[in-house]
Amino acid sequence: MIYVIRHGQTELNSAHALQGRSDHPLNATGVEQARETGRRLAERGVVFAHVWSSPLQRAVRTAELVAPGVPVATDERLIEMDYGPYEGTDLRHPAPEIITFFSDFVHNPAPEGMEQLAQVVSRTGQFVEEVKELAEEEDVLVSTHAIAMKGILEYLTPDSGGFYWSKNIGNCAVYTADVCDGRIGVPRELVL
Repeated sequence: MIYVIRHGQTELNSAHALQGRSDHPLNATGVEQARETGRRLAERGVVFAHVWSSPLQRAVRTAELVAPGVPVATDERLIEMDYGPYEGTDLRHPAPEIITFFSDFVHNPAPEGMEQLAQVVSRTGQFVEEVKELAEEEDVLVSTHAIAMKGILEYLTPDSGGFYWSKNIGNCAVYTADVCDGRIGVPRELVL
């Protein structure tokens, strides 16, 4: 089974800023969120055989805390969306083009200088295709970011009509998907 997790909280998350590819650590709340998620998964009998993460430290540290003792491999395709010139934007006072984009991800392209959502889906989908065989026999953890995670979910449910782009995915939210006969099932949110 594949388990996809969003990293724990950082100071930029709590400040409502677009964090993107800036490399900020988990704050104390984020560390506790990741530890608690790891404890709850262990209580359910989940034992990760393989762990992958975005190379950004907040995702790597989340993976280490959720699956202690399991080596974490990083993959650039799991990195967060490139927000370009909008990196660090205060989401309480965003630029008009950010408001337009966030109001309807499906019909509004990302503003100039930002990575397009189709690119996020493509790169995260390529990653999922490469690890799905391992997830057929063993539990696999993928630690990533909100938009990258939504890209994975959109890839796995192409008929969703963009449902996941507008869905709020909180820190340390977990989605799972079964893998059987080389096919990945519909992802579902795991309530811990």
